Amino acid sequence: GCVLVVSVIEQLAQWHNSTVKAALERLCNYIPGKYQITCHMFCCIDREMNADVVCHSLKLCRQDPGQPICHLYPPPKREEHSPGLFHALAHAGQKCQIIFAHSSNKIFTGFSSVCAFPLLANLCEKIKYVIRNKLPFEDFDGDKFSTFPTLRGYHWRGRDCNDKNTTVYPGRCPDNWDVTSDSNCNGIWGVDPKDGIPYEEKFCKGADSQGVVLLGDSAGAHFHIPPEWMTVTEMSAKSFANLPMAFTDELDWPQFSEVTGFLNSTIGGWTDSLYLRLRQRNRCNHRDLQNISQNGITYFLINIPTFLSFSLARNQLLDYPAIVIYATIGNDVCNGNHDTLAHMTTPKEMHSNVVQALRYLDTRLPNGSHVILTGLVDGRFLWDNLHDRYHPLGQLNKDVTYSQLYSFLDCLQVSPCSGWLTPNETLRNLTSERALQLSNVLKEIATTEKFTNFDVFYMDFPLRQTAEEWRKMGGEPWQLIEPVDGFHPSQIAAALGTSITWQKALREWPQVLGKENPFNGQIEAIFKDQGGH
Repeated sequence: GCVLVVSVIEQLAQWHNSTVKAALERLCNYIPGKYQITCHMFCCIDREMNADVVCHSLKLCRQDPGQPICHLYPPPKREEHSPGLFHALAHAGQKCQIIFAHSSNKIFTGFSSVCAFPLLANLCEKIKYVIRNKLPFEDFDGDKFSTFPTLRGYHWRGRDCNDKNTTVYPGRCPDNWDVTSDSNCNGIWGVDPKDGIPYEEKFCKGADSQGVVLLGDSAGAHFHIPPEWMTVTEMSAKSFANLPMAFTDELDWPQFSEVTGFLNSTIGGWTDSLYLRLRQRNRCNHRDLQNISQNGITYFLINIPTFLSFSLARNQLLDYPAIVIYATIGNDVCNGNHDTLAHMTTPKEMHSNVVQALRYLDTRLPNGSHVILTGLVDGRFLWDNLHDRYHPLGQLNKDVTYSQLYSFLDCLQVSPCSGWLTPNETLRNLTSERALQLSNVLKEIATTEKFTNFDVFYMDFPLRQTAEEWRKMGGEPWQLIEPVDGFHPSQIAAALGTSITWQKALREWPQVLGKENPFNGQIEAIFKDQGGH
């Protein structure tokens, strides 16, 4: 984080031909007010120091005994036989440490001790509970749905239409055909004055209504760091307008995602999702979505029944069936450990974990539901298409490639995937081999395991088909990968993946998608006449 921010400040100074101090002020003015506190930690930056030197000197980056000094940029040049980086650190250290002690120690102390105040203790506990269980922070009736967008609100789950009534929420079967109020938040309620039949009964009875639930990782949550946050040639206050929303959504953008997206994308590409297609197929499915994804989650490391008992909102007796997508496409083989193979999920662990999850879902999902197990991705695609390209931080001076970024993260032991983001071809192949083994476990489960309330299907992650489709459209493979982290699927990949998955489902499992509602046109016409949404 420090290296990123300092890089941006130094490049702003270079691009605008200004002092570092002026560049720091420029960046602080771009950032929304309450986030400006971090700017003042970097007042010791010198144009002669690169970001690695500054951040090691501030002790925000450190060198453990016996470990190399991690650096993103090439070390500063010095005379022969004299290590440039060590010299630069020694030269910069005293100045930065003194300033850092005065400017930022209070900041860190404040952050760490804020929860000690009695008035804030309960708030801190609630925030921890929400983050741990993936529940909305603002949910007055406790039904796991919210009228607030971020902090696990309606960006992640269908928007609640009455947050003071626990029996009103998206996905439930209508109460008395919603004659007097909208109990399932799909916008359809009341009685047709022409014939006295409730609209919900007329339009939705026998329509195969169902919701969609995603159990996923950071790819499912749609992790994204906007490249404009670190591209100084295009940077302005407008670049950071979405920063508060991004932070309160954990740098995830589920509202644009492949499974539960429902808003027009503002991060490039376009939005296409399983939810939108199910809604288009049957307008009665409006708002019936849940994205229970988590950055960095590996399900075999948690107690799944306990996790889902808090996070999943589905009543087996009162609610409609659901399509559940189980898609942890990389985290079972991805970790930041140097002995990465030893920390990957084994086929035995995978089988036990997934069957355990499915057995629990069988006690929660309404009869007639469906579960789709998604195979793991072949992450060799990342290195093959990115390693020699310039990262956004390297665009200005052509000095940082993705290969350098991957090595830097690996050195810090924070790589999102040491097995794939590496120049070691053997290790990349072994990681893909394990991913294939785990995918085969999922395929076997879908074939052999039977459950009372749902059937199980398997599908490969459609990366190869997505790349082929994108090439036909004139695109390049690297555009399917998030530019900042060089790891997650981009918005384009998410939208194209939806189209491919939908076509496969139409061909092979049409019963999963439900039938097309013949009343969709009438429903939309009534809404249009009433000026509704």
